[in-house]
Order: sequence, then structure tokens, then C-alpha cells
Amino acid sequence: MFDKDRWQEIFNAIRKNKLRSVLTAFGVLWAILMLVVMTGAGNGLKNGVYEGVKDFATNSGFMWAENTTVAHEGFKRGRHWQITNDDIEAIKDQVPEVEVISPRLNGWNLRSGENIVRGKRSGAFNVMGDYPSYRDIDPCTMPYGRYINAEDIKLKRKVCIIGEKVYEVMFDEDEDPVGQYIRVNGVYFMVVGVFRSNNPQINIGSNKKETVYLPFTAMQQTFNYGDQVHYFGLVAKEGVAVETVVNKIKPILQKNHKLSPKDDEAIGQFNLENQIKMMRYIFLGIDIVIWIVGIGTLIAGAVGISNIMLVVVKERTKEIGIQRAIGARPSIIVGQLLTESVFLTTIAGFIGLAFGTILLYVVDMVVDASRAAGNGEDETFFLNPEVGLPLAIAALVMLILVGLVAGLIPALKAIKIKPIEALRHE
Repeated sequence: MFDKDRWQEIFNAIRKNKLRSVLTAFGVLWAILMLVVMTGAGNGLKNGVYEGVKDFATNSGFMWAENTTVAHEGFKRGRHWQITNDDIEAIKDQVPEVEVISPRLNGWNLRSGENIVRGKRSGAFNVMGDYPSYRDIDPCTMPYGRYINAEDIKLKRKVCIIGEKVYEVMFDEDEDPVGQYIRVNGVYFMVVGVFRSNNPQINIGSNKKETVYLPFTAMQQTFNYGDQVHYFGLVAKEGVAVETVVNKIKPILQKNHKLSPKDDEAIGQFNLENQIKMMRYIFLGIDIVIWIVGIGTLIAGAVGISNIMLVVVKERTKEIGIQRAIGARPSIIVGQLLTESVFLTTIAGFIGLAFGTILLYVVDMVVDASRAAGNGEDETFFLNPEVGLPLAIAALVMLILVGLVAGLIPALKAIKIKPIEALRHE
């Protein structure tokens, strides 16, 4: 039940020792403030990174050719080899665990000077050759037009889709580019779409905003790439690890191109699935460090409160003796001291929680304003620094526990004071 006299005594004690009460509470306030701010900052970093890769196929990987490092079947080490169209077909036939495979061409040799021209406008941009299936690996939205389709591949159409930066340079603002022509290294291609990446923080092969994408087959034919495939992306079927798929593809490439099975460097690879797992472990480690630091600081604050409460007990020894002499039960003494400790801790903690939440809210507004004002607003690595309800509840529980623990030792010491000795205390 609510004991009015007990709360009056607690408030009187706090008013008599304002500075001491503030300093006592500050340790807990600072601990909760640090915990909230660090947790919010960690969540902001996590949200920013995951936002930049949110739609990318997480069970995907990429493979490409590297120079050999082991001599094999009469070929010297250092030999250059090339993935071909036949390799892609062999993988489709022999590795059923592959859900999606998309060969790509990277026109490094096509980017010389201002290689993209439209009328009097020109710019230096990347040129890539893709299949429609690549959109299953790296999804995008189309502000204008459409993506490359199967007919473009089959008929080797001279069409293209362009990134947002290419659109800004080649066209007027709000101008519909669909049906317009641009020259790619002197060859005319009709623009059929403008794409916006859903995953701006992942750029495989080139900066997506600054790239012109051609149908894979048209690029092979137009720019004399023969049957070359510079690299390919793949998606493993559900329940199958990308590592498993890669290990089944390697022997096919090794057999087709006479690569040594011992040559681990001849086939380059990037496993996004493993990178995502590693990223999750990193964020888990950050969360653990944040909680260790936060709880450590909170414990330090609790020690401070406990020490102050010991001083309080010593100052009120005579008062406690009188209470014991007139029949106060030990539970009343303990309850009063614990209530005072929990009260100070909880109030300080709530103030720290409020300040931390306000600070994160201000930072969130600044980040949003910065993203809205900048051209690369969708490429931030920091987004929505927030603390959820579970953290608030956990903080509340910790505050109560810290208050109880901080007040327990002084309370136990208080009930051990003998009334006669307490009455003699000056």
C-alpha cells in the first residue's frame, strides 16, 4: 500500500541533500543515456547498411576467370582463360541447385573518353551487357520504360537502359527518354528504360547510376566479344548454400578449360551469402559490446548509489535506532531504504532515457534532412537511429533491479544496528 509518511521522509531526505542526490542519480542517468545513444547509433548503422542491400538476393554469388597459378596439362602457370557461353549452358544443365544464372559483360575497353553521346551532349560512362535474369539478383525500379527482356536477347536488339546519372546528363529534367537514341562508342542504341537501383550500396562491376546496360547478346555481337562471358551472377535454390553451388560449378569450369583442381586462384568468386552472415555477426558483436559498456556503466552508477546510501544510513543511525526502539519492524527499515534507492535510480534512469530518445530523434531529423537535400540521399550508411519498446522495458527492469541491489547492502546494514547503540550515536 502507498505509505504517505514513508514518501514524505524520502522527499525530505532528498531536499535536505539536493547536491548529493543529484550526483548520486547522475551516474545512473549517464549510464542509461549512454546505453540508449549507443544502441540507437548501432541500430542506425544497421538500418543504413541493410537499407542499401534490402532487395539484393542474399543467397547469391559471383564467379569470374583469373590467371592460373598452377601449371596443368602442358599449360604454364599465369595463363589467361575466359568463361564462355558454353560454360553457362553446362552449368544450367549440370547444376540443378542453381535457381538463377546471369552472365555479364563489362565494357572496360569501351570507356575511352566521352563514349556516350546524344546530340550535343556527351559523357563518360560504364557499359555493361546483361540478361533479364540479372534483375532477379539485383532488383530495380523503372521510373521510365522497361527492363531488358527475352526478345531483346533473342533478337540481339540494339536497345539499352540507362542509370539515373546517365539520364541526368543526357536528357532534360522530366523528359521521357523512351524511344530516344544515344550513341554507345559510335553505335546507336534506343533507350527503352531508366532504372533506379533498390540496392544502392552494392555495385558489382560498376556504379549503377553511371552505367548504360545493353542486352548481353547485342553487346557480344556489336563489340566483337565473341562468346566471352566476363563473369556471371547466380542465385542458389532455397535451402541450398551458395558455397555448395560454387563447389559444384568449379569442376565444370576446370574440366572445360583444363584448370588444375589444385589451383584455387584460377576462379575468382564473391559469396554474398557469406558476407551477409559476417555482417550479421559483426552487428551482433557491436550489440554485445554496447550492452557490456552500458551495463558496466550502470553497475558503476549502482555502486555510487550504494555508497551514498551507506552514508545515509550512517547519518540516520540515531533515527533508525529510535524507529527500532518504538517497535518498527526490520522490514519497514529495509523497505524505506530500498524505496529511496529505487526511486532515485528510476527517476534518474527515466530522465536519461528521455534525453537519449530526444537526442536520437534530433539526429534522425538531421540525417533525413541531409538525405533529402543531397543527390546521394539513398546511399547513406546511417538511417533511423532508434530504440524500440523492448529496450525501454529492459531498461526499466534494469533500473528497478539496480535500485534494489544498490539499496540492499545499506538496508541490511541498517537492520543490524542495535537500538541502544543507535541512540548513543552522535
